[in-house]
Amino acid sequence: MSTTFRAARAIAWRHLYKWISVPANFMPTFIFPLIFFTGFAGALGRVGEIPGFDYPANYTTWIFVFSLLQTCLFGGLATGFTIAGDFQSGFARRLMLAVADRNAILYGYMLSTFLRAALMSGIVTGVAFIAGLEMLGSVGEIVGMYLLSLSLSLIGTMWAAGVMFRARDPQLGPAMQIPMFIAIFLAPVYVPLALLSGWLHAVARVNPVSHIMGAGRGLLVGQPDDIGLALVSVAVLFALLAVWAITGVRSAERAGG
Repeated sequence: MSTTFRAARAIAWRHLYKWISVPANFMPTFIFPLIFFTGFAGALGRVGEIPGFDYPANYTTWIFVFSLLQTCLFGGLATGFTIAGDFQSGFARRLMLAVADRNAILYGYMLSTFLRAALMSGIVTGVAFIAGLEMLGSVGEIVGMYLLSLSLSLIGTMWAAGVMFRARDPQLGPAMQIPMFIAIFLAPVYVPLALLSGWLHAVARVNPVSHIMGAGRGLLVGQPDDIGLALVSVAVLFALLAVWAITGVRSAERAGG
């Protein structure tokens, strides 16, 4: 166990160092969520005044939770491209030879993404406060909101890792990106679920990201609704994608890295 942890920690540190030291890696993950947040909070601010939009805080607070979840989930997407790059450079093959427990490679990527998502969440929160973010929940509720959001960084990493450990080619990036975009944008992003209609309402009701997003918004304003559904959604996604990611590692191992 200690050997596995040391290997995972070393891989995580390498990933974080590359992310911070190379601006081309750092800037997209820094700017992309902020563009979405500032664009939506500014251009759609009046949406919060429509009848039936009964969220206790302002629209900046409403859209902040979406931006936070997007930041964490898409952190896993960036890690998927890192995995593909490691395979193309041959570094992943050396890792496969050097690490006895190949799952430690996956754990390292997950740890680095979690830490990176935590840093990015802090930056997004700082910008949101400047834009008028209101936090009405207790300290425990706010912490719970951040933990829910950060859980998506692990879920996103396992999905992306499962794809790229199998594909080992960044040209197949759309296979990672499209499901992530579908999952987060087919949730109640702009208005509450009750204000959606037609097929979008039907899809959003069964989308597990909707439950996580709704619980996060409730915790942020001191109305912890749908916590049970959110935790079940996280647990189910984690269990399914853990199998997907670990079997992806096995696929890369059989292919010889």
